[in-house]
Amino acid sequence: MSDSNSSTDLRAPVQKREVMLVPPPRHRRLALRSPEKKAVGLTAVRSAVQHLRREMGLVSGMRVVARMNQQDGFDCAGCAWPDPPNRSPIGEYCENGAKALAEEATTKRVDAKFFRRHSVEKLSRWPDFELGKSGRITDPMVLRKGSSHYEPISWEDAFAMIAEELNGLDSPDEAIFYTSGRTSNEAAFMYQLLVRHFGTNNLPDCSNMCHESSGVGLSGTVGIGKGSVTLEDLHIAEAILVIGQNPGTNHPRMLSALKKCKENGGKIVSINPLDEPGLKNFIDPQSPSEVLTGGTRISDLWLPVRINGDVALLKGIMKLLLEKEDSAPGSVFDHDFIAEKTRGYEALVADLRAADFAQLVEQSGIAQAEMQKVADLLARRKKIIICWAMGLTQQENGVGNIQEVVNLLLLRGAIGRPGAGTCPVRGHSNVQGDRTMGIYEKPKEAFLQALDDHFGIRSPREHGVDTVEAIHAMAEGKTQVFFAMGGNFISATPDSYATAAAMQNCRLTVQVSTKLNRSHVVTGEQALILPCIARSEADFQASGPQFLTVENSMGQVHRSRGFTENASPNLLSEPAIVARLGRATFGAESPIDWQAMEDNYDVIRDHIEAVIPGFSEYNRRVRTRNGFYLPNGAREGKFNTPDGKAHFTVNPLPEHHLEADQYVLMTMRSHDQYNTTIYGLDDRYRGIFNERRVLLMNRQDMKARGWRSKQVVNVTSHFEGEERVSENWYVVPYQIPRRSLGAYFPEANVLVPLRSVAKKSNTPVSKYVVVSLESRRR
Repeated sequence: MSDSNSSTDLRAPVQKREVMLVPPPRHRRLALRSPEKKAVGLTAVRSAVQHLRREMGLVSGMRVVARMNQQDGFDCAGCAWPDPPNRSPIGEYCENGAKALAEEATTKRVDAKFFRRHSVEKLSRWPDFELGKSGRITDPMVLRKGSSHYEPISWEDAFAMIAEELNGLDSPDEAIFYTSGRTSNEAAFMYQLLVRHFGTNNLPDCSNMCHESSGVGLSGTVGIGKGSVTLEDLHIAEAILVIGQNPGTNHPRMLSALKKCKENGGKIVSINPLDEPGLKNFIDPQSPSEVLTGGTRISDLWLPVRINGDVALLKGIMKLLLEKEDSAPGSVFDHDFIAEKTRGYEALVADLRAADFAQLVEQSGIAQAEMQKVADLLARRKKIIICWAMGLTQQENGVGNIQEVVNLLLLRGAIGRPGAGTCPVRGHSNVQGDRTMGIYEKPKEAFLQALDDHFGIRSPREHGVDTVEAIHAMAEGKTQVFFAMGGNFISATPDSYATAAAMQNCRLTVQVSTKLNRSHVVTGEQALILPCIARSEADFQASGPQFLTVENSMGQVHRSRGFTENASPNLLSEPAIVARLGRATFGAESPIDWQAMEDNYDVIRDHIEAVIPGFSEYNRRVRTRNGFYLPNGAREGKFNTPDGKAHFTVNPLPEHHLEADQYVLMTMRSHDQYNTTIYGLDDRYRGIFNERRVLLMNRQDMKARGWRSKQVVNVTSHFEGEERVSENWYVVPYQIPRRSLGAYFPEANVLVPLRSVAKKSNTPVSKYVVVSLESRRR
């Protein structure tokens, strides 16, 4: 049986293809082992080599991966973790980076013969894993009205088809232009320029679903929506808190930075519902001594916080620091820093004094004695960095979570000094750069005016839609065209049925892609696939070989130059796709020279330099060995808020209301995936093999229900009277707080309510889904 959604009430789609909006459950033979106690090491090396061998061939795979993340090579299409100034000659990549390369450089092909064999109705029954493993798309493809199969289309006809639809809209706001985080700076700048020249700010992106809460929380408190630290700061930090993040799977190269911190005498606290192996013990595979001795213990302390118990925990730690400050005034809080550079201190202190410690313990799930250990640690150290990811941002109070992080750092004066500051760890390789380039539905006036002055256009000022608002707009029939610059919109977004059904309301959906995904089979009335070259592939234009640039998680801009042969001679680069669409849409009337930008990417970078602050001498500086850092006021202790001060904030405790039979579910990645790309069916670190449809559950909760390992259950999510049902999940016993559950996305996205979003940031609340479970017989 398939999943169902009893809450969705959408008008009939404009096309009638009998596709599965969500693939049906397909159980395999689940195998369980004890979770790993160590991460990386030779096991990770073997896994990386196996993926490269299967997809590319061993010799070719090792030749290409050696150039990944090197100064003269290409940037990994995975995470945005920064590269060290001096790169390892052995290899500057992790296991999951090698998997990402293997996926994009696979020798398998999705061509016209493939689409003749497989209808979209048939493909819609394939799980995301099988779709992704089909191979690289070789040619532009069209799914015409009433057709059940994709067929080839020329590039010229594809652009003409899109331009005709766009120019036939009653309003530019009837089009939505989505962006994935892997898009380069050059492509992102051209893309937002095209969209604003067209007349809309409908530019949702993947950041809306992940770190939007970070951007909102940081902008309002320290004046910049980015982190304030560099890679070198982590090395010299005296204490690092890693909150709501699993580096061993999601950002494995971060473990090397944490290891250097430990070697320099730093202490690391991990705060997460799950005890992840990467934060237990890291074996550096490039160090023979570590391989022999068993590696480096990373975490000095692990606090298994309840899901969304972070505000209560941080308040508890700060309350204990306040008690220390009261007993010895001036010994804990940095009063000179607070007086000179902050505002709101008195209100925060009053809130901390009024907090009920018993309530903080109950809500966080962490005993006062454990909080005291963290407070004692922080009170003795001034170089403090707090790192975080989706565990903090994808909550209703995600912005408040980030503001509590800032509160703690400001009390210690730990922003704007070496070895201290904020570190939101971005999940996609250029998601931060895309935002810098103007991919944002709420652009600032200064940016728009600079864009208009430079290009002689008039950008719209009315805000556009973010990702969640885009889904609502499609569902309500307000949108006719959906264009995606990369990504897998349907699998990445919440409320899978609602999103898929909404997509079907469009007249035309367009996907710029390298590989097949779910957004190619659940489409509008007509659909186009525009295949682009991958990061690792050479990019030749009229002026010769080109390179692209990206911005890493710490605001450093650097080059990425592919060198391998393209998967097909009929691929275009993303900048070329945007340029040709611009020419087709605007014709000779456009004041923008799209051809010049396609011919030579230096021209694009010159335009960026003219419009966006911080990019002076862009073409010269980005050709230096490690690129350059963008300006960052918080890093320098300068806060670009309206009053020039960093702001303390008072954030209420979240309200948690569970019925007796309810649990809180958080979505998460397995070790064999990156975002919606699934490399395999194993989660080696957690001891789960050959199956993804699993629920991690506390053993005592299982015992209370009379359930054993591998019990099969149906899951129902509850939100404001709505229910969503997903069937056939295996229950797996795991070390997780009581009444908490973990499940992999995108499979669990069907349970995430579309209207459950973070206050202020509108980020989907994928880490706090209230569910009930019902046992079933298979």
